[in-house]
Amino acid sequence: MKAKEGFNIRVICGVNMIVAEGKENIDFNNIISMNESSAYLWRKVQKMEQFTTDDIAQLLIDEYEVDFNTAKADAQVIADQWIKAGIVEK
Repeated sequence: MKAKEGFNIRVICGVNMIVAEGKENIDFNNIISMNESSAYLWRKVQKMEQFTTDDIAQLLIDEYEVDFNTAKADAQVIADQWIKAGIVEK
């Protein structure tokens, strides 16, 4: 997977929000708010050329006290949500 260009996280009134920037994203009309964990992950994956659910799981393990199976399940849920929202490419 890859984070799509032009979708950046901003803190608006204390809430982490994905904001579409650039002409290529002009038709994006979703509002995506992220909790602290998903915002942390988004900031990390934006810096990666490509990432997998295993990469997301490892980021969760590195930041939080969580076992691999829990992290992997959570990573899959997050990745599915990002794909559905259209902010990552497969």
